[in-house]
Amino acid sequence: MKNKFISAEEAASMVKDGMTVMIGGFLAVGSPTSIINKIVESGVKNLTLICNDTAFPDKGVGLLVANKQVKHIITSHIGTNPSTIEQFNNKEISIEFSPQGNLIERIRAAGAGLGGVLTPTGIGTIVQEGKQIVNVDGIDYILEKPLHADVALIGASVSDTIGNLTYKGSSQNFNPTMATAAKLVIVEAEEVVEMGQICPDNVRTQSIFVTHIVKK
Repeated sequence: MKNKFISAEEAASMVKDGMTVMIGGFLAVGSPTSIINKIVESGVKNLTLICNDTAFPDKGVGLLVANKQVKHIITSHIGTNPSTIEQFNNKEISIEFSPQGNLIERIRAAGAGLGGVLTPTGIGTIVQEGKQIVNVDGIDYILEKPLHADVALIGASVSDTIGNLTYKGSSQNFNPTMATAAKLVIVEAEEVVEMGQICPDNVRTQSIFVTHIVKK
């Protein structure tokens, strides 16, 4: 059986200039912080970042923004990170705002092999600009296309030795869905246990989705 364990440095080295990267977390809760720190040190640049939010300038994905390693962000909000706001206002980065429900459904659509999802959320707002509108039974919907990534970096509470994952509380957030929507999936786990020690009912991400494991 393949050994999936790598170091945070090795994980960071797999993120290359210009890649599209999904990173789990809600205001840094459930984020793979050790991997993020190593990416900051690596100096990789021109990333497209898919994330729920841009956290804080000194924490979570916000570190990448503050270090000016990101060129484009697809996210639901940026209000907790003044660095993101400043760079956006100065046109140093571009941002596609996606309502949180739409964002997670677009990621889920990628993981499920769907061509997109139809949603009324955003109709009549800037969210619909440049997007196809589909009328179903007299109601207009936005066609939200899938979001794929080169790499997904996710955080888990517990991983077993082959990459079955479980999450505690709200740390789950976007992580399980992101694990289905990228070519390469790297998890940073707070705890690692032997195979079989996680109750099957508690597995939220199956090992088949996980490429590499980093022990936090």
